[in-house]
Amino acid sequence: MTRLELSIAWRYLRSRRGSKLLSLISLIAIGGVTVAVSALIVIMGVMNGLQNDLREKILIGSPDIRVLTYGEDMVMTDWPSVLKKVLRQKGVVTAGPFVHTQALIQAGRHKYMEGVFVEGLPPDGPTTPQVTTIRKRATAGDFTFLTADGQHHGAVLGSKLAEKLNVTPGIDSITLMTVDPSKINPVTGMPVPKTGRFEVTGIFDTGMYEYDNSYVIVALDQAQDLAQLGQAVTGLEVKTPTRWEAPDVSQRLQDSLGMPFRLQDWHQQNSSLFNALKLEKLGMGVILLLIALVAAFNIISTLIMVVTDKTKEIGILRAMGMPARSIRRVFFAQGLAIGVVGTGAGLAIGIAASVLIGEKKLIPLDPAVYFIDHLPVSTQPLDVTLIVLASLGVAALATIYPALQAARLYPVEAIRHE
Repeated sequence: MTRLELSIAWRYLRSRRGSKLLSLISLIAIGGVTVAVSALIVIMGVMNGLQNDLREKILIGSPDIRVLTYGEDMVMTDWPSVLKKVLRQKGVVTAGPFVHTQALIQAGRHKYMEGVFVEGLPPDGPTTPQVTTIRKRATAGDFTFLTADGQHHGAVLGSKLAEKLNVTPGIDSITLMTVDPSKINPVTGMPVPKTGRFEVTGIFDTGMYEYDNSYVIVALDQAQDLAQLGQAVTGLEVKTPTRWEAPDVSQRLQDSLGMPFRLQDWHQQNSSLFNALKLEKLGMGVILLLIALVAAFNIISTLIMVVTDKTKEIGILRAMGMPARSIRRVFFAQGLAIGVVGTGAGLAIGIAASVLIGEKKLIPLDPAVYFIDHLPVSTQPLDVTLIVLASLGVAALATIYPALQAARLYPVEAIRHE
């Protein structure tokens, strides 16, 4: 592209009467591109932030892989031998048993009761497998579950559940009640309830509403007794070097263990949530691309207006010997300039807005509904690169029709144009 072509393109972008300011229609076209790019960057950042934040919070209490069983009782009776096989598998960092059940909780002598999830884990110690990071989230007490009598009769509650029940570690106690449908009272014909009294020895805070509001963690043997499992457990939880290796490790474990075992990696455990977020991100991207198409139509209309307004000048340039390809390049340069300036402005605004929303937590959310307390933003370089390239591509494509129309003008007819 020659210097003359660039000079003419710049002249057509400016206002009349010698002003160096951009014309109003050029500013409108640039504004359309700016809005499209900045909106795409912010929305994609928000969708990435939601996905990443939810994933990190879910994996605080959810392992990379769970080893479970099929069957009527869906419990693992020979778990020590299975644990040895799992630990020998390549890609397994550590593993340990867990018990998962549901119960009714009652604080002290209060009449109020509600349903909670009870999880049984091995008490903290030098050899305790650190499969998840929930043990690091204790804000009061710890996960040894030790009580004053030296036994593991303690319970660690989620922060919001503890607040709701108004309990304090080391002072208050709770009662957990479960029911085994297989054990029926011969007199009443009703299932026999199983109750256990636990001292509150700790509180944890994950930032994930579901965990903090509904989970009670007790020692593994206490959970086995409460769930009436004997020496059996619900399954094994497994940690891998990185969560991205979990699907491959899970497949190898499945091939090694065979039936009646079934394995779930972290994505499968929460597949509906992550698939919904992925679909929502795709949908938002498609919808916002419509803004980019509107910006493209703005560029097309702007260049068509310039062609109409500058028809006589184009005819003079053709009559002086400027080839059609140079006319095409003039309008290509003009449209590309609109795209570059608009994309650059949108890039700056989008990144600045993303940083402010993410770091300053400008948009609070109700954790009871969204699981998180603010709108997170995670701007990915790949997303930004694709948005910028798509914007410039759309701007370049938008110049094709006006440039061809300008290049097809006959010099004599263009000069006579009024």
